[in-house]
Formats: sequence, structure tokens, C-alpha cells
Amino acid sequence: MPQLSPKPSADIINYKSKKIPFNSASFNSSKSKTPFRKWVYNASGFNKYGLMHDDLLYETPDVKQALKRLPEDLLHQRSFRIVRAMQLSMTHDILPKEQWTKFEEDVKYLQPYIDEVRREREEREEWESNN
Repeated sequence: MPQLSPKPSADIINYKSKKIPFNSASFNSSKSKTPFRKWVYNASGFNKYGLMHDDLLYETPDVKQALKRLPEDLLHQRSFRIVRAMQLSMTHDILPKEQWTKFEEDVKYLQPYIDEVRREREEREEWESNN
């Protein structure tokens, strides 16, 4: 049975026998998070279909209620992006690179509505539990 290596210390990461100094404070700074987040965003692949992050949310009851509150133009834009992505997926194609959704342009347009719905639901549940 192979021997497991000991857990690396908090300030040193052992990567294939090379010790790399690791400073968690610098990793947690917003400046260092952005390149990593951008890499993860691009690696996820949904932007190649022109989709935005909020287009991919699982439709829970809160999300469904938030979608009902979304302005009509945003709802139409969302529907267009989803239908276009499904068409591209069925044809095993992606958009030209200049049409990909860029990390900087991906706005969480649905999140404020979801937050509002959750607050209302939690308030309603609290009120019902007290009465």
C-alpha cells in the first residue's frame, strides 16, 4: 500500500516535490482573485454559447418567482440566449469568439430579484411561525 504524504503546512504547498511558498493573505486579495475567477469563468464554457451566469441557475421556487418579476425585455433577452445556446449545442457549434460573453460583461441580472424573493419568503415564514 502506498504511503500517503503528510499534510502540507499552511504556509508551504508541496507540488511534485517543489516547495512553493503560499501566502493565504495575498491569495485572498481581490486583485489575485480576479485572474482566477476569469480563468474559471472561461473554463466553464457557457460563455462560448453567449450565456450569462444567471441564465444557468437551477429553477428553484425562488428563482421561478424572481423570473416572474424580471422586466419583460430582460426576460426576452434571457430566453433568446438560452434558445440560441441550445441551437448551438445541438449543432455542436459555438459562437465566434467576438460574440462570447466576456467576464467583465456578465452581470448577475437576476440576483437582486432572487434576494428580494428570499427575504420576503423568510419574512413570511418567520411571521407564520410566530402566529
